[in-house]
Amino acid sequence: MAPNTRVKICGLSNATSVHAACLGGAGYVGFVFFEKSPRNVSIETARALAIAVPPGIAKVALTVDASDAALEQITDVVSLDMLQLHGNETPERVSDVRAKFGLPVMKAIGVSDASDVAKIDLYSGVADQLLIDAKPPKTGDLPGGNGVSFDWRLIANRRWGSPWMLAGGLTPDNVAEAIALTGARQVDVSSGVETAPGRKDNALIARFLANA
Repeated sequence: MAPNTRVKICGLSNATSVHAACLGGAGYVGFVFFEKSPRNVSIETARALAIAVPPGIAKVALTVDASDAALEQITDVVSLDMLQLHGNETPERVSDVRAKFGLPVMKAIGVSDASDVAKIDLYSGVADQLLIDAKPPKTGDLPGGNGVSFDWRLIANRRWGSPWMLAGGLTPDNVAEAIALTGARQVDVSSGVETAPGRKDNALIARFLANA
């Protein structure tokens, strides 16, 4: 893994996968709180997993259009470093969540064409970080973790007012190319290190981290 590339392994649901991510040098570990996802974890499971994460590795909660009550339940129980908003949250909602919960917020923005790239500016400087992901298929239920990518040339060497992370269809085989093409300093993977939806593979995690 290049010294300037930080990696987020998302959708972790068991202790062995968390250990593999941390051991391999991940900068972030992500826990999904979205019932439709095969990576969904209970608050109690996430609490136990988060306790095992060494200091210096950011623990991120992925939520989708979550209410204040839902976010309060999560943040009251799980030791977290960041909230990831992966739904249709407006810039105003991002600001509101930051103010109410006192945690940095990462906002996911789906991209499929140049018009979507323009929307990133709306969240630049509002969110603490931007997650630039592939827009989900229109027929899909999941806002992320779909294993699809977008044309990376759309954001090649772009910079915004907030740090950004590349996501969407990344695998151990293409992550180095994606970094080289976009200039991304941070990358996120979920389905790309799985053998089946929600089933992480420790060897794939290690290979992704090494290739990043």
